[in-house]
Order: sequence, then structure tokens, then C-alpha cells
Amino acid sequence: MSKQVLIIASNANAIGPNKRRTGIFLPEVAHPYAEFDRAKYQIDFASLTGEAPYLDALNLADDPDNLSFLVGKGWAAMQKSRKLSDVNVRNYDAVFVPGGLAPMVDMPEHPLLKQVIKETFERKAILGAVCHGPVSLLNVKLSNGTYLLAGKNISSFTNDEEDNYAKADVPFELETALTKQGAIFHKAGPWQAHSIADGNLVTGQNPASAKGVAEKMIKLLEAV
Repeated sequence: MSKQVLIIASNANAIGPNKRRTGIFLPEVAHPYAEFDRAKYQIDFASLTGEAPYLDALNLADDPDNLSFLVGKGWAAMQKSRKLSDVNVRNYDAVFVPGGLAPMVDMPEHPLLKQVIKETFERKAILGAVCHGPVSLLNVKLSNGTYLLAGKNISSFTNDEEDNYAKADVPFELETALTKQGAIFHKAGPWQAHSIADGNLVTGQNPASAKGVAEKMIKLLEAV
């Protein structure tokens, strides 16, 4: 039976005091989608509100997987995202959270999302996130009362990268916030591909890391 992957997307389209336009960063959803599709997995989308998420970085549409996502079934499916509260996430073998600046707006404290992340992690399903997507892991407490992040090997968009990208727009620096909750943070140079797996948790640093996150998730899924 085909593995089932749920991609959970932010619904934000603006961030910060200057209302910078944002959304899901195109390659961070398109590249993993392509890998999951090539693996013949069922891929479904959920968003926090049930409305269609917004896309950022459409200028990167000349990349083959990005273009395939936009003109193929990926973007069409993402526009029909179900509301997270209407989805039985326990039916899925893996959950993936793409980045872009959007998750920094509506994912740091979202109660249902935190419950979904906790339950997905504790039932040993595969949990993946890339770039700013690991903000979904922030403030998640496990059944034993500890932070999910405590002692976990994690990567995300780094403070160095944020300094030259959106420091004036984000509410906080993600690397710092993850580390404060006990994450063991790993990174490569700015904008270099870097992803890491720790048990059933897979995270990646930036857009270039999205493909690697999906590949590591697939390796874990195929080992089950």
C-alpha cells in the first residue's frame, strides 16, 4: 500500500511591520512534492484555515520541479487544501511542513498544529520541516512535559541567513528560538544545502535543503 504524506501549509501572506508579502517558498514545497510523487506516495495538503495557501518565489519557476508543480497537479491540489481541523492526521505515515516566511506568522503558537506535531512525533510517524518550517516544532511539549526540541539534532534557516534576508520582518530569529528550547542546532554555510535526520524527525536549513529533507524522509518511510 502506498505511503501517505500530509503537507501542512501556512495561510499567511504578509509579515512584519511593513507587511512584506510572503507565502510558502515555491521550491520548499515543489521539490519535496516531486520526490514524494516519484516515490509513488499519496500526497495531500492541509492548511491552518482551510483556505488556499499563498506562494512566494514564483520567479524560480524555470526550475523543472518548480514548473512541474505549478502547471501540474501539485499547485492544483495545494489550492484545495483541507482545513487542518478536518483532517485525521493519524491516517498519514508522514507530515511535512514547508517554509517561506509565512509559517513565522501563524505557526509559532497554533494550538491544533502543536497537538498534531506532538501526536505525529509520539506515534513514530515521520515528521519533516524545512527552512522556516521548523517553527512548527517550536513550543511543542511531549506527553512527559518536555519540549519536543530538547536534545534533538535540528536545522532551520539560520540567524546568519536571516540577517541578509528578513531580520526586520520576522518576529524572532528561528535558530535562536529553537536553541532556547534545547535543540542541538546544525548548519552549513549560508544558502548551502543541509539536512539532518534524528530518529523520525527530519529538518533542513533553507530552500536548497528541501530536496534532501524529502529524500531523508523517504529513506525512513521505506525502512518501516
